[in-house]
Amino acid sequence: MAKCDVCGKGVVFGIKVSHSHIRSNRTWKPNVRKVKAIVDGTPKRVNVCARCLRSGKVTRAI
Repeated sequence: MAKCDVCGKGVVFGIKVSHSHIRSNRTWKPNVRKVKAIVDGTPKRVNVCARCLRSGKVTRAI
C-alpha cells in the first residue's frame, strides 16, 4: 500500500462505529503523491505525502 518515502507515513487501520453502534473495520489512507524530486542531486520519482510537500521537506524538480 501507499507509504511516504520521506516520513514513512502509511495506512492506519481502525474501527468504524455507526449510530446504532455496529462496528466494522476501516482504513485511513495517507494523501501520497508521486512527484519528481531532487534526491542526492539528481531528479527522481518518489512517493511523498502532502504534508511533506507542503512543509518543504522535498524540493521538486522542474
